Amino acid sequence: MSTTHMLTTGYRVHSRTQETADTVTVTLTPTTAVPKTRVLPGQFMMLYAHGVGEIAISVSDAPRGDLGVLVHTVRSVGAVSRALHDTPVGAVVGVRGPFGHGWNLHPDDGRDLVVVAGGVGLAPLRPVIGSVLAERDRFRRVTVIVGARSPSNILFGAELAAWQAREDLDVELTIDQPVSGWTGAVGFVTESLHRINLDPTRTTALLCGPEPMMRFSARVLLDRGVDPIDIQVSLERNMQCGVGVCGHCQLGELLLCRDGPVVDFATAEPLLRVPEL
Repeated sequence: MSTTHMLTTGYRVHSRTQETADTVTVTLTPTTAVPKTRVLPGQFMMLYAHGVGEIAISVSDAPRGDLGVLVHTVRSVGAVSRALHDTPVGAVVGVRGPFGHGWNLHPDDGRDLVVVAGGVGLAPLRPVIGSVLAERDRFRRVTVIVGARSPSNILFGAELAAWQAREDLDVELTIDQPVSGWTGAVGFVTESLHRINLDPTRTTALLCGPEPMMRFSARVLLDRGVDPIDIQVSLERNMQCGVGVCGHCQLGELLLCRDGPVVDFATAEPLLRVPEL
């Protein structure tokens, strides 16, 4: 175990963007020198709100690819996330990490890529989409499906619009129920998955969002012939130490802070079928 991963480093809130009523994206810069550690799409950090507590938050961007600048998208759902969400520009939070395994795209040259995000699940997928677009010629068809409860819950609006404007990227936004003024798709992401062009023998799928959404989306992909080893999901449990010691994030034989959060569906499916887990 690296001692560095147990030490908290101060990071100052450099900027903050209100994404939705309860979600903010913050850019963090270190207050002291940090090691040249690579940060991979899909990994997470432990963020500490002083006097409140520490929680795991996925990296929603790392512009330099290391610890020099970190971007996190935080939804206010509890005491710690609320404190982090409300932290003003100039204030300091604690950071440990990076932790876990990220999205695996290394063997996927020449394959199709399907990205499915539900709600705040788009945040951990945002950096992988950026990486794919930076090396667009490595992939064939790239499809991004983003689901949200309503238009007001969609993250990264300007960035999504830019993705939609590209001719080398297929992007579909869908909301759960129709609302006045919405001209996009209506329905769950699974309905979009049924419609897209798909070559199951050459497809890698990345799924992140509520656990039921990932399970149902994976089932659609399996029914269409995609191998479970080619479907990756980002799983969440109660991560507290980040280094596989405390056991709070155990899912069967996995410790998700160490063995995840991204795992292939061949590994995840039998575990997710057990209600007690």
